[in-house]
Amino acid sequence: MDFFYFLTNFVAPNVTNMKKQLLITALMCMVALCGNAQNVMDVNTKKLGAPIQSTMYGIFFEDINYAADGGLYGELVKNRSFEFPQHLMGWQAFGCVDVKNDGPFERCPHYVELSDPGHKERRTGLTNEGYFGIGVKKGEQYRFSVWAKAPKGKGTIRVQLIDEHSYSEHQEFAEQTLDITSAKWQKYTVVLTSKVTMKTAKLRIFLKGSNSVALEHVSLFPVNTFKNRENGMRRDLAQALADLHPGIFRFPGGCIVEGTDLDTRYQWKNTIGPVENRPLNQNRWEHTFDYRYYPDYYQSYGLGFFEFFQLSEDIGAEPLPILSVGLACQYQNWEKESAHVPMNELQPYIDDCLDLIEFANGPADSKWGKVRADMGHPEPFNMKYIGVGNEQWGEFYYERLKPFVAAIRAKYPDIKIVGTSGPVPEDKPDNTYRFEDGWKAMKEQKADLVDEHYYRDEQWFLSHGLRYDSYDRKGPKVFAGEYACHGKGKKWNHYRAAILEAAFMTGFERNADVVHMTTPAPLFAHVDGWQWRPDQIWFDQTQMFKTVSYYVQQMYATNAGTNVLQLTMKQGEGKKAKGVPVANQEGQNGLWATAAYDKNTGEIIIKVANTSSTVQPIQLNLSDITQGGAATTLSLSYAGLDSENSIDKPELITPKKGTAQVTVDKKAGMLTDQMPAMSFRIYRFKK
Repeated sequence: MDFFYFLTNFVAPNVTNMKKQLLITALMCMVALCGNAQNVMDVNTKKLGAPIQSTMYGIFFEDINYAADGGLYGELVKNRSFEFPQHLMGWQAFGCVDVKNDGPFERCPHYVELSDPGHKERRTGLTNEGYFGIGVKKGEQYRFSVWAKAPKGKGTIRVQLIDEHSYSEHQEFAEQTLDITSAKWQKYTVVLTSKVTMKTAKLRIFLKGSNSVALEHVSLFPVNTFKNRENGMRRDLAQALADLHPGIFRFPGGCIVEGTDLDTRYQWKNTIGPVENRPLNQNRWEHTFDYRYYPDYYQSYGLGFFEFFQLSEDIGAEPLPILSVGLACQYQNWEKESAHVPMNELQPYIDDCLDLIEFANGPADSKWGKVRADMGHPEPFNMKYIGVGNEQWGEFYYERLKPFVAAIRAKYPDIKIVGTSGPVPEDKPDNTYRFEDGWKAMKEQKADLVDEHYYRDEQWFLSHGLRYDSYDRKGPKVFAGEYACHGKGKKWNHYRAAILEAAFMTGFERNADVVHMTTPAPLFAHVDGWQWRPDQIWFDQTQMFKTVSYYVQQMYATNAGTNVLQLTMKQGEGKKAKGVPVANQEGQNGLWATAAYDKNTGEIIIKVANTSSTVQPIQLNLSDITQGGAATTLSLSYAGLDSENSIDKPELITPKKGTAQVTVDKKAGMLTDQMPAMSFRIYRFKK
């Protein structure tokens, strides 16, 4: 520091104190740059490496944390068809209300009949609580629909949106009268306009007059859904998915594919056709965690496979459906052969896979293609991938998978098959999970991709930067189908975990020849109904926020490039020095980096993460660059490692745009910068 004191007080004695401090800071940065040669990275911009697949960065959807009903799916009424085992769960009934089971829909037979309470001062009706309340916004329209009949040929109901705790004279803030005009079942629709914004509204239905009315499939949707579809998605949540620019969309899960038992597995054929006739399914996450228990967590299947395919198309992602291989959840049915489908009874499950491919891709005059066409999509969805089994392992799985692979290959040889290596990313010492055996089996069966899962702590992510550098380049490709950094004692969406995910993901891109798909998990969580965290997007009844992990994914997906470029840092001394990947190796000061070229824009894209606790000066040497100029930057940097975005502060931590300068000397470019502690930055510039 004596050196800086000499410079600022003797060489530049007439500057102000503030300018002296700025000069000291600038000089320190210059010394740091000169004294940290190990932070010099070389980027070979002459030779294009492996293509980066358009499916590299995607999304994984599972109905956990109220992600579907009460979340992405736009329906606001809970138990709309009275099919919950407790038929009025979610409803408060008053007056004369009877539940009956001879309704118009075979797989959803229950309905209610509202009758005269016998006194002019009494009331008959129902109130629905929604999912943690019904969220409405001032000035927005909401479409109420119901299948109804009046035994006497006519009857009337009053439909209201109410605030039970209103301080005004009236609880209702929106109301419409609906006349039921037939003794036969018909669908009726009316639109309510909300005068207020609130998260905890309720839907109330009064019987008006003395004539009885029967009601089935009572529904309330925002008119303003994503793409304005009547059975549509909640607009803000679906738009958040579109804004990720995902290349692949994996659905419907996850563990719900398997079910707690075979009866509760996800069955795609139950999720298509008229929405009123899709049977209820128990959600396996209803009872999994008794410390976050939600006894009203069921799947209406309103968000079904047709809607998943349609959403994939809407957001520009390749659909990747996962189907049951005939195994119930292995966690909950450990080594229980009787819990799973016998080998000689697998054909219906195999048929489900073949029929799904026809549903997605078959002509409109084929059996299952016609079902798709009748639902409003005569053109094929052009599905290219199918997964068989979720997170399965052991001989239970390997033996059952074989006939699926054989049948799919025989009938649809162009479809790529995704297998799984089990629930963990390495062998367990006690041999309960055999990761290596899973990969061996997938290679033997010639699966196209292998689905790897890892929910691990910070240290795992910090120490596995070279995970894919040594993978077999001739075997199946990698699908990192579920992953997230779980902080030790901090299993939430804090900033530090997101930065470590960003750092680890440099290994995906650097190894794009073997890693073809990645999807972090889970995707959605209701702030009042979560069971698992961390998650990418959080929401309540009217608002949502994107986590820092979400922004990491978005930064990668929108800056992927088309081809890998070699980026290395020299290791060793003199002639023995060699270029090695930048992945938190010895002497790299917690730095991670990868580079790509975008043929579409002619730009070089460099991603750098600093996982150290101090500022790191970096120098990027760029071969074959003949003209300098400004590079655009996009950065995540924040001081609070335990901080996170929230409903109240949705944009506390977001990427920030900036610039950096590229200079040229002897047909080589150079970019110098200061990487803040625990930060992630992307550089883009024209070659």
